[in-house]
Amino acid sequence: MKKGLLAGTATVGAGLIGSNKASGQILRPTRGDIAILSFLAAAELIETDMWDQYAELGGLTPGQLPVETAPFTPMNSYQAAFMNLDPDGPQYISSNTLDEQSHAAFLNAYLESSGAPAVNFDEFRTLPSSQAEGAKNIGRLTNLMNITVDTSWYTRYRSTTNPDFGATYPQAITLANVPGIPRTNADFALSNIQAIANIAAFHFGTIEQGGSSLYSTLAQKVSSVEVLKIVLSIGGDEVAHFLEWVDFAGNSVQPTVAPLAAANGLPGFPNFDVTVNSLLQTNLIFPVPCQFIRPSLPKCAVIRPTSQGQLDAVGAAKAFIEMGIFMGQSPKFIPLLLALALEADAAERSIL
Repeated sequence: MKKGLLAGTATVGAGLIGSNKASGQILRPTRGDIAILSFLAAAELIETDMWDQYAELGGLTPGQLPVETAPFTPMNSYQAAFMNLDPDGPQYISSNTLDEQSHAAFLNAYLESSGAPAVNFDEFRTLPSSQAEGAKNIGRLTNLMNITVDTSWYTRYRSTTNPDFGATYPQAITLANVPGIPRTNADFALSNIQAIANIAAFHFGTIEQGGSSLYSTLAQKVSSVEVLKIVLSIGGDEVAHFLEWVDFAGNSVQPTVAPLAAANGLPGFPNFDVTVNSLLQTNLIFPVPCQFIRPSLPKCAVIRPTSQGQLDAVGAAKAFIEMGIFMGQSPKFIPLLLALALEADAAERSIL
């Protein structure tokens, strides 16, 4: 597949560069733009695969109620646990899933309309599905049953510092080798099923903060004004997702959900509200103003990081890998993903 992508890009490359000399704008995608869109399509396919699994078990199911009322099917305990975080939690999960599906489909269709090959990962849909009722018994790109969640985004966005200037951040909570979805029906019966929903809540933020930074970083390399419109527009939707999951995760570490004791091999969740640590404040949804462009300038509320070498394409690919979501995947998959990332990061903005 990699050879096909490269060959397709090379074939159409000469004809891709279009310009409007009167306006001084590059209108059609350049080779670099195609590389950027190809990696974004790959990232959206990966995100869609994760969100599909979350939606099947925890999303909105038409006709379901939180209590057993014939003729409707009762809501499962995982969905109910999401409703403890927000009464609209299952709806938000389903809506986020639909958005990601639309991003992947649009980017691939746009690539094909530009004469470039679509990104297709179907040969890698081999990982196991959850065995819990509601999950589709199909092959997956990702495995959400043993994930490691980087929760440093939570403390980063509550800090006045910026990783673009070298700042680092502690984990808000340690979540290593834990399930984000029920693995079997037995998990629905756990007294602390809420812990699995809480893990997912922090994972949602991890997924979408990467998308926010990724689109903002790659936008700086785009040449075509049309491709820039695509990257900024989809990136804006990723930011909207992220803000919801910031709130969602915060709800998992405050009363009445927290504190939640560790049990059944699942982690506990403390009540962050009893701390005096501003980096753990639960009712902060929007980014705190931080250093931006130059430390001498006033602090500004922004998406961060957005510099090369952080959550750029390679950074995003490595973040996916470090989550453990590709455990058991074909040995060909990760090199392919990293090759797509390297091409995207190698793109250079062209100016007429």
